[in-house]
This record gives sequence, structure tokens and C-alpha cells, in this order.
Amino acid sequence: MIKHAILILFLVTSGFASAEPVHHCSTEAIAQAKKLLDFHFGLDDRTEIDKHVTVLKPIKNPAGKGKFDVLEIYGHIYKGTYRMHFIYAQTDNQCLLVGQEILEITNL
Repeated sequence: MIKHAILILFLVTSGFASAEPVHHCSTEAIAQAKKLLDFHFGLDDRTEIDKHVTVLKPIKNPAGKGKFDVLEIYGHIYKGTYRMHFIYAQTDNQCLLVGQEILEITNL
């Protein structure tokens, strides 16, 4: 019985340890991903944006001492898959988008 309790406790706590941090601009970045794909490829009813947002390592601000947060999102149009990075100024309460990147994932 104790072994089962320890196993359950381990499984529950390991799930918390592997959870990625949630960024306060995640919802904003998902909306921006849709806009970015629409800008590059036009309106298409087959456009899908993943709801999973990955918080990447911050990058240095080339014009100052601060850093920028980088959020990664994947999107799809028909058979194409696109990786997008949204670069935000580090602020506590607002989402200030300062850059974005898009790259098609290909097998070339």
C-alpha cells in the first residue's frame, strides 16, 4: 500500500516539474500567429494555430541592457507547418511586441 502511495505521489509531482511556464503574453501571441500567417499567405479557412506556446530563452536587447522574451508557436495551413517566434519586451503587465519571425518547416 505504501509503495502505491509513493508511486502516485511521484507521478503527480513529476507532472508539475515538467510543466512549462505560462507567459502573460501567451494568448496575445496566439492571436498574433494567426495574423502573421494571414499576412504572408492571405485568408485561408484551413489555417490552424497550435494552442501550445513554448517560452524560449530570453534574448539580449541589442540596443540596451535589457532582454526580450521569446514565445514559440506552430501554425499550419493545409500541408504546410510554420514555426513562429514572437519577441516581446519584458514587462510585468503589458504585451509589447517588438519582433516576429516565421519559418516554414520543410524536409529539404
